[in-house]
This record gives sequence, C-alpha cells and structure tokens, in this order.
Amino acid sequence: MSKLQVPQTGGARILVVGDVMLDRYWFGEVNRISPEAPVPVVHVARSEERPGGAANVARNAVSLGAQCSLLTVVGNDEPAQALERLLGEAGVAAHLHRDASLSTTIKLRVIGRQQQLLRIDFENTPDREVLHEKLADYRALVPQHDVVVLSDYGKGGLAHVQEMIAFAREVGKPVLVDPKGEDYSRYRGASLLTPNRSELRQVVGRWRNDEDLETRAQALREELALDALLVTRSEEGMSLFRPDGAVHEGTRAQEVFDVSGAGDTVIASLAVMLAAGCDLVQAMRLSNHAAGIVVGKLGTATVSLDELRRELAS
Repeated sequence: MSKLQVPQTGGARILVVGDVMLDRYWFGEVNRISPEAPVPVVHVARSEERPGGAANVARNAVSLGAQCSLLTVVGNDEPAQALERLLGEAGVAAHLHRDASLSTTIKLRVIGRQQQLLRIDFENTPDREVLHEKLADYRALVPQHDVVVLSDYGKGGLAHVQEMIAFAREVGKPVLVDPKGEDYSRYRGASLLTPNRSELRQVVGRWRNDEDLETRAQALREELALDALLVTRSEEGMSLFRPDGAVHEGTRAQEVFDVSGAGDTVIASLAVMLAAGCDLVQAMRLSNHAAGIVVGKLGTATVSLDELRRELAS
C-alpha cells in the first residue's frame, strides 16, 4: 500500500449546512459532596466556549486548510453573538439566519477532575419560514463550493434536506451527510452517509459479524441510491461500503480521551480531502487518522494539517 500523503487543501471550498450549537464548558474542582443531595459540588474556576454541531464541522474544515462557508439558523440572542464571534475568529464565512422565536442551542458541560459530571441542554426548533428563506441562500452558495456537507443534529435545521440533496446533485456537487434518527429515506440520493455504529444499528438492526454488517449496509446503500456508506465503528475503526465492495480501516486512536465531536472531524476531513483531489478510500484513511487525533483531546476540538502530517510521519 502506497504511503498516505496529505494533499494541498488551500483551494478546497466546503459548504456546511446544518444544526449549530454553542458548546460551553465550566471547569472546576470537586472536593466535597453537597449537603442538599448526594451530588458533587463543583467550584468553577474557568470557562470556555467553542462552536459545536455543524459549526464544529466548519471549524475542522478550516483547520485542515480549506475555505469554508457555514449556512444555518440561530436565535437573535447572546449565544448567537458568541457563535458569530467564534466562527469569525476561526476563519469560517458564516451565513447566520436569525430567528427571534428560536433559542440558539447551548450544550453546557460541567467538568471536574477532567471528567464530565453533567451536561445541560438549552434548545428549541427553528421557525419553518426562516428555514425556507435559508433555501434561497443555499441555492446561491452551492455552485461556489466543491463539496456540500449536511450536518444533521435533529434540531430542525435540515427540514428541507431532500431539496438540498437534489439541488446539489443537479449542479454536480458531492453531498456528504452526517445523519440523525431512524428515517434515512430523507437522505436518498446523497453521495455519502457517515453514520456511527449505534446510529446505523437504529436503522438496520444488530449485525452478527462483519459479513452480516456488509449485507445490511449494502442493502441500505442501494435502497437509498447512495454512492457510498461510511460507518464509523469506534474502536473497530471505519468501514466504507461501495458498489464494488467494502474497505475496512482499523482504529488510529492512541488514547481515547473524549469522543464528542469526533464525527464532525470525520465528515469535515472527508469533505476537505475529496475537494483536494483524493479518492474516497484515501479520504477515508486520512479522516481515520484525523479522528484518531481528535479523540485524544477534550471536547469539541479540531485537527490541524501539521498534526495530521506528524501523525502520518510517525
């Protein structure tokens, strides 16, 4: 097998569309149990904010050297302002539709002694009219990009996903989808779906072995008219299913610290490498290395080109 090389990614243009969130982290010390209930008391010493969901996909694409636009719906609130600022600092071209009736999704994680103790979610669903307005922007943006990524976190931002897939394919753009839920028929016609192991089980049921997995995955791929299906399998690596068969890659993680956001890194890496000229197998292998790096970091994190090159050289 030829040595894997990182391509030149500076000319890659990625459009990410989907559900965004603001990831907030409160870090503190835990030295006692509350007298009010059997729960730890966390004395918060510092806090951090990071773009999450589709915003983390976009941030990963930029970290890997690509140009990236992000199209999404947020509230008209302070978390949306924080997201806009963070995306600007990351170099993402953000197209944020504001919906006054929407609360921008926040995932607040309380961390004590390097362990996540609690997660609190704040969210609701965007207004349909705002989503429909987003579709016009989508049609204008797609032709300006090489690859489209649809990042579905089930928050309502991809209500028109079928129209989005159909339009991108009409104008010759590959569409990569990170799916959610049990109904994958809405993703019919996409170039590639990237479910993780547990997400795929919700759709095709439990498999007995790799042969059974391939049978079920290929049946789903054919049913949905996908070019390919990539299943991320945690400690078992990744499996890519195409019409000409399956390709398996073992895990690259040296140490798993936090898997949150790993799927974002995988689909961002795939998109960037495909836009930079890699074939699908090369892109999968590079994204597998990127995922192995990011799970060694805390929270929603990114992988840089330098980190990826060092990993490949080791």
